[in-house]
Amino acid sequence: MELLVNQSFKLLERSVDASTLKQNVITNNISNVDTPFFKRSDVQFESLLQKEMNKNTKFEGARTHSKHFAIGNEQTTIEPKVVRDDNSIFNNNNNNVDIEYEMALLAENQLRYNLFIQQLNHEIKQKRLAIGGRA
Repeated sequence: MELLVNQSFKLLERSVDASTLKQNVITNNISNVDTPFFKRSDVQFESLLQKEMNKNTKFEGARTHSKHFAIGNEQTTIEPKVVRDDNSIFNNNNNNVDIEYEMALLAENQLRYNLFIQQLNHEIKQKRLAIGGRA
């Protein structure tokens, strides 16, 4: 089963989940644009992923058994974090939601989500081709 669901596939799956969570957080921010004292939230995933990728080295030992020690890159699970911005104020009602900024984030997140889905479809298509032998 490891051949069908490798590390890059799992990472893409988590990226789609993070993108979905970000979509929900942004739409929540947009829906509360006129709510007094509402503070916007954001999802941190890309920065955590980049930090983890910079930390890893290229050297990795092969593990043929689950009881073998990991050599080199450790399998870490990166989970998206929802962070609330309590420090800024954008409107007179102490709300900090800028609708134009949120709409730009929404469009960016939609493009990112579409990219992840295309990459997942490509990987599934490649595996299907390898198993079936036809295009």
